[in-house]
Amino acid sequence: MNDASDRTGIGARRDASDRTGIRARRDASDRTGVHARRDASDRTGVHARPVALLPPVLGVLAVVLALAACGEKKDELGPSGTKKMSLMLDYLPNADHAGIYAAQAGGQFKDAGLDVKIRQPPDPAAPIKQVAAGRVDLAISYEPEVLRARDKRLKVVAVGAIVRKPLTSIISLPKGKVRSPRDLKGKTVGTAGIDYQDAYLQTILEQAGVNPSAVKKRNLGFGLVPGLVSGKVDAVLGGFWNVEGIELAQKKRKPRIIRVDRAGVPTYDELVLVANQDALERDGKRIRAFVGAVARATKALERNPREGIKGLLQANPDLNPKLQRASVRATLPLFLPKAGKPFGYQDPAEWKAFAGWMRDNRLVKDIPGARGAFDNRFLPGGGL
Repeated sequence: MNDASDRTGIGARRDASDRTGIRARRDASDRTGVHARRDASDRTGVHARPVALLPPVLGVLAVVLALAACGEKKDELGPSGTKKMSLMLDYLPNADHAGIYAAQAGGQFKDAGLDVKIRQPPDPAAPIKQVAAGRVDLAISYEPEVLRARDKRLKVVAVGAIVRKPLTSIISLPKGKVRSPRDLKGKTVGTAGIDYQDAYLQTILEQAGVNPSAVKKRNLGFGLVPGLVSGKVDAVLGGFWNVEGIELAQKKRKPRIIRVDRAGVPTYDELVLVANQDALERDGKRIRAFVGAVARATKALERNPREGIKGLLQANPDLNPKLQRASVRATLPLFLPKAGKPFGYQDPAEWKAFAGWMRDNRLVKDIPGARGAFDNRFLPGGGL
């Protein structure tokens, strides 16, 4: 997958309900790229007294202390003394981010002592690169992207699962007559041209006993939904069952959906919270405070989804409320933790299996497995 195509989906979320990006989504019309709000960086200069006005000994001491502090990142404080934190989304705001916006609107971040700035990426490849370069504190990305980034020697680590199961799917309409992977034989499948999604398709076909050569692939780029609706293809791979699937259903298109993890692809965490590996120990308390705040907001969202989604809709008025509410209801079980596990838990066995699948499909070269790619120490109740 090319950097700019690093998305796992299709892309029809348009009115900001539409997502096109890294997940390859949405109607070709939707491919408008994210114009990241380059929130002006919060620089606060500290104006110290001129050294010349200090007594000689104190002046020397001040210089020594200043030199000793060089290279240490200090916590930036907001107006009320809260610690500033920057988060870059994986793409345009949508239902997958409902827990984050709920924490912002519901005061959970503030209660945790955090002043969180939520940013949108300037392009699909940006989140992982920005957090690796230390330009943002946290980013939302995808498990496949984390493994590929580490394969390229980027120092990034997934510190919590935001959506803990795959959303990527094969989607068709009744006229395509695709009820199971076996029905893809002799059909044309539209893809976004993303290599690991092509590998998903090959794995699914092999598991179904279908020779991959018996299926024609057509690269639709970001026009998966239009290609499907217009009949250019019989099915598409790359759409999300909780977005494109729901949107097509709301339009009475009666979509048929095959989730990739139910058709042979090892399960993985669709969306993960990513931190800079070198900053883990220094920023561990802030990371845990952030994850804990999102966990509490997500529980509130579970109790009252209609109320909990207001933060997302108020912060992003261009979103389609009907689609977002339905998407949140469908996705909510994947926000919540497994029984007996903390919010954001990343399953080591699942990461190992998926990393092995990526290696077997030559999607990564230099990583022996998932070790070091994820870290559960910063989840609620975890220990440093």
